[in-house]
Amino acid sequence: MIGYLSGKIISKKPTKIIIDVGGVGYLVNISISTFEKIADREEVSLYTYLSVKEDALDLYGFYSMAEKEMFELLISVSGIGPKTAQSILSGIQIEDLKEALKTGNISRMISVPGIGRKTAERMMVELRDKVESLAESVEGVTTGTSSVRGDAVAALVNLGYNQKIADRAVRAVTDRNPNVSIEDLVKEALAILNN
Repeated sequence: MIGYLSGKIISKKPTKIIIDVGGVGYLVNISISTFEKIADREEVSLYTYLSVKEDALDLYGFYSMAEKEMFELLISVSGIGPKTAQSILSGIQIEDLKEALKTGNISRMISVPGIGRKTAERMMVELRDKVESLAESVEGVTTGTSSVRGDAVAALVNLGYNQKIADRAVRAVTDRNPNVSIEDLVKEALAILNN
């Protein structure tokens, strides 16, 4: 599975981008909210989800881990596939979606394009308790310091650490020292993870 991509943007549309990673162009489906965050960038790093179907392999990209986790929760609901989940994330901010699910705000859910009353009710029942465990919405991995952070998370994942736990450790280090080098960032994050 492809969990993370970092590279140069070759082509950019509101719901799709092509990222050149080591000479290979990956077509990645994105939400409007992710597009807004990367619209002015030449290079980008995204968390990804690979959807495997009988007749297609589709890659979905997310600016933040919170957005990816919400996507995975949405596709766990009966009747919601990756394209519908992407549409939902394009139509409502993650925090608003979490709040609507927690409070049972059906009217807010129905206002999202592609969501009818029955789907909204099913989402409420299946996701109400699960949204509590989602990571807080944190800026994703893009360029500069964030790219260093993303590379450090990828390195820790390659070493066998869970991506969410690695992201927390890296975030703890960068919160203390935003200008840390990649080498020091990985070392300090490993120290946190091994304690």
